[in-house]
Parts: sequence; C-alpha cells; structure tokens
Amino acid sequence: MGVRRGWLVLLALAAAGCGGDRQDANAPSGAFSVDVTAASFPARQAIAEPVRLRLRVVNRGDRAVPNLAVTVATEPGADGAAPVAFGQASGDAAQADGRRPVWIVDAGPASGGSAYGDTWTVGRLAAGQTRTVMWRLTAVRAGSYVVSWRLSPALEGGARLAGSGRVRGRFRVRVGDAPVPARVNADGEVVRRAP
Repeated sequence: MGVRRGWLVLLALAAAGCGGDRQDANAPSGAFSVDVTAASFPARQAIAEPVRLRLRVVNRGDRAVPNLAVTVATEPGADGAAPVAFGQASGDAAQADGRRPVWIVDAGPASGGSAYGDTWTVGRLAAGQTRTVMWRLTAVRAGSYVVSWRLSPALEGGARLAGSGRVRGRFRVRVGDAPVPARVNADGEVVRRAP
C-alpha cells in the first residue's frame, strides 16, 4: 500500500507542475513601427573577400521595440529545398546536414544570437533610436544568389510590425570564382593589390 500511495503522490506532484502559465504569457504584443533607412551588401564579390551586410534600422514608433529580430534567407538553388541563412541546401538526402555555406559568418550582430539558425536578435530599440545591424562575411562559393532579409519586433508573442516602413528586402549578389588579389607582406599582414 505504501508504494502505491507514493506513486500517486508523485503523479499528483507531476500533474501540478504541468500547465500553469504559457511560456509566452509575458511576451510583448501590439504593433511596432520600424523602418530600414539603408541596406547594403556588395552586388559583386569574390571568393575569400571579406564583406559586410548592413541594415540601418530606426524605430519610428512611440514605444520601444522589445527585441528586434532579423531573419536572413538565401534563396534555394534546388527545387523543393529550404532556404538557408548564408548558404544553400545541397539537395543530397543522404547527407545528415545538407546545408552548404555560400558565406562564412565571421561575426554577426553584437549580442545577436538566437536558437534559430537564420534569425539574429539585436535587443531593445527605444522609440526614435537608430541602430545599424551588421554581419561580417566571407564568400566561399562562387555563383549568383538572392539574399533576403525581414524584421520582426520580437521572436514570440503577438508583437507585429505596422506602418509604412521598409521591413523586408533582398540583395542580388554575384560571387566571382577568382580569389581576391592579395599578398602577405613582411609583417604577416594581408595586403590587397589593385586588380
């Protein structure tokens, strides 16, 4: 009888621990007005060339954006493949991970990590504040690509973007197969030569 009663107590405690408030119960909600006033990513690049993707974001609303998020996707190179942030799916079902980089992310936005492989969170953006969101990248695969981006005011809850601001866009990029003309000087520094 004692063992059975013990199991009943454990089941009751486990049931009491389940439920309660939702994980996103305190998540932000409502409409937020942001605008990308400048977006840049070089249209012509070369293998091994360091480049920067920059988005200049301003909060045009009268309240703070809780946790600005930016999702980046490179259009798939094969039909039916999923988009990848700075790469493309190989289409080979035999591979455990079919994603192949087009760019290596040398550095993402400061404090921008998230659990999503294609989304960076950059934190609170106060009313009227402007922030530049930037990635430092190096191209590793030649070809023509379309890289798109879109903003979100938060990763969870009912927060949404409103207004007429620019909140999404895309870049058409051609990565050439010739490496960047460079040499290493006597001090061990990489020096670019004029083409």
